[in-house]
Amino acid sequence: GELPRGVRYLVCADPPGPRIGNGGSTLHVLRCLEEQYGDQWTSFTVLLIHSGGYSQRLPNASALGKIFTALPFGDPVYQMLELKLAMYIDFPRHMKPGVLITCSDDIELYSTGVTETITFDKPGFTALAHPSDLAVGTTHGVFVLDPSSFSGKGGLECVSCYRFLHKPDRETMRQSGAVCVRGDRPQLSSSGSRGDSGMASECVYTDSVFYIDHSTAKQLLMFYKQMGTLCCEIDAYGDFLQALGPGATPDYTKNTSNVSKEDSGLVEVRQQLYSLLQGTALNVIVLNNSRFYHIGTTQEYLFHFTAESKLRFELDLQPVAFSISPDAAKTSEQLSVIQSVLEPGCVIGPRSVIEYSRIGPGVSVGKGSIVSGSYINFNVDIPSNCFLSSVSVKINDRVQYVTMVFSVGDDLKKSVRLLSDIHSLQFFGACLPECLELWSIEASDQLFSSEDTRLGLWTARIFPVCSTLSESVRMSLNMLLSVQHMSAFKLSGCQLLSVEEMLTYKDVEDMLKFRKQIYDEICLRRRKEKS
Repeated sequence: GELPRGVRYLVCADPPGPRIGNGGSTLHVLRCLEEQYGDQWTSFTVLLIHSGGYSQRLPNASALGKIFTALPFGDPVYQMLELKLAMYIDFPRHMKPGVLITCSDDIELYSTGVTETITFDKPGFTALAHPSDLAVGTTHGVFVLDPSSFSGKGGLECVSCYRFLHKPDRETMRQSGAVCVRGDRPQLSSSGSRGDSGMASECVYTDSVFYIDHSTAKQLLMFYKQMGTLCCEIDAYGDFLQALGPGATPDYTKNTSNVSKEDSGLVEVRQQLYSLLQGTALNVIVLNNSRFYHIGTTQEYLFHFTAESKLRFELDLQPVAFSISPDAAKTSEQLSVIQSVLEPGCVIGPRSVIEYSRIGPGVSVGKGSIVSGSYINFNVDIPSNCFLSSVSVKINDRVQYVTMVFSVGDDLKKSVRLLSDIHSLQFFGACLPECLELWSIEASDQLFSSEDTRLGLWTARIFPVCSTLSESVRMSLNMLLSVQHMSAFKLSGCQLLSVEEMLTYKDVEDMLKFRKQIYDEICLRRRKEKS
């Protein structure tokens, strides 16, 4: 009952087989729409949200998907999906049939004049653009705008785009003419020195949401059908948008530096997409009073939810959202407690996030930590910068529990090819072989779950499976404390899973049941307090 009911919802999983990236998923969704609705879909306005893949940089969203990330406001709390629907609520009535594509870990906030409206009604592609500094441009898509159609004034401008750059370096941005100067005054004052207070600053216009009109979507669907099976990862931003605009060149099709895994045929598929889309218009709606926020990594998540972030101010994010917590927690601004029960006597350090958890009286959580989906009913000091997230798993029809624990700065994407190189993998500041020794685990090929010799923290079978949630938290914290104090803690004899395997065996229903129990308890306690 939390989502609007007058909308058709369709959930499409990627087809089995190799990873196809968000571009491949987009093509697959178009096919699902046609299979589900036949010709009817030609009249639809569609919001397509990529719901988050493995989420290796924010693993508390891995099991249930980034689109269901809980936000620290609302009663009951909002999830990213509701925020997306609220942010885009005005779009459909100003949109011709077509598809609006967005990710699940970004937030676009903007302000426009009373008479200015965002409309998606032109043929081809239409993208929103946000002023950003050059550092942001290096990790996003950047638009090279046509200077004749662009003034940089007002809240909203519709501009045609000369070409699109994908994660360019500063030099490329400058050479391509993507860098603009913003400011109330001209860059130079009459004496030739820079004007003071209204100092102009350099910016680029970066991407977020984009729309494909129906006939272009149909072309893409035809292309996907003709291709048969897709065997490589396509990026909806890099591989679609770089083909557009009069200044597009096919050079990017051979550049695989941004690709996580170069697959067979990637260059060929890109070249085919380029020839399909070349000459298609790229319209850009420049939102001069707008901000783009990304919360796809543990660092961004902690910053926006607990620190003095503009997003926190703009959305009025709360330190305690739909939770039972001691009064001390309610007065501390620098934390984020989301749908959790914190018993009196527990201590939560500043800049930490607790979500969907029960924390007992003898627990202290250090600063800058994330605790998700856990039940901690024993005395323990959780160190600072700790990432702790519990997952229900179903193995041989039996529900059990595994808790992953890392440092919030550990790199779960990093992998090595050879067993002899695993010393370069860091777990909470120690190298992995040292940790394995403390835990009495042998470093062998069997230690890793991955098929394709990707040896990393993501595929390392180091987390014990337990019969209760609190026991799994205790075991994983003991592992961590043994590394911190360099003291042995034997794990040999336990069934151990990697994060990759936790997601294979995850039991979503049991995880939701735990969340529901917390929800019911909060409602019950509130009723008691009122009466």
